[in-house]
Amino acid sequence: MLTRKQHQLLLYLHDHLEERGVSPSFDEMKDALGLRSKSGIHRLILALEERGFIRRLPNRARAIEVLRLPEDLTEDVKPRGFSPKVIQGDFRDPSTEPQAADSDQESADNEIPLLGRIAAGTPIEALRDYSNAVQVPPSLLGRGEHYALEVEGDSMIEAGIHDGDTVVINRGDTAENGTIVVALIDDHEATLKRLRRKGRAIALEPANERYETRIFPPERVKIQGRLVALLRRY
Repeated sequence: MLTRKQHQLLLYLHDHLEERGVSPSFDEMKDALGLRSKSGIHRLILALEERGFIRRLPNRARAIEVLRLPEDLTEDVKPRGFSPKVIQGDFRDPSTEPQAADSDQESADNEIPLLGRIAAGTPIEALRDYSNAVQVPPSLLGRGEHYALEVEGDSMIEAGIHDGDTVVINRGDTAENGTIVVALIDDHEATLKRLRRKGRAIALEPANERYETRIFPPERVKIQGRLVALLRRY
């Protein structure tokens, strides 16, 4: 069952594709639904994709296909007066896929948003620029929403995380003890550290002896996600 906003976005995507042949930009979707930020649109798209209503084509900007509409609107799936330049029919049928090897299709990377650099004094919410993205092999991603951040500094170097690396984060507000997490301190300072719980206190441990462990009461720390993968260019 779709929420009201998910339903609105799905119909908007369908109508936009039918009229123009291309999917709308995040700004166009945001304005159409009356949302303040593109982060809300990203969450709605992920929800629609997980439920099988749309799919995003890899390695192509603004490439979204509507696979189906809610049952009460099924008859509206067929274009009215315009046929967009997208593949129609069963998207899993190899005969409808572009001329490429099946193995290439299966190995195509997933695209996740690159929100910016993680550095002290920068809240994660302020980094939500969904105009940038990175390609990540599907084998590195699990369930849920993911985003990427570029690491700034060497506080986690002994954990193999270097300045300039890109970390892949599974968004969530909980994490197991000992997990490397993105933590938001006092709603304004974001940091990538190892989480340790000591009684009711929360310790954020660096992986560099030059830096000290910082300890906070739980109400001052919000978990923004946990590290699941790391990307590095040589």
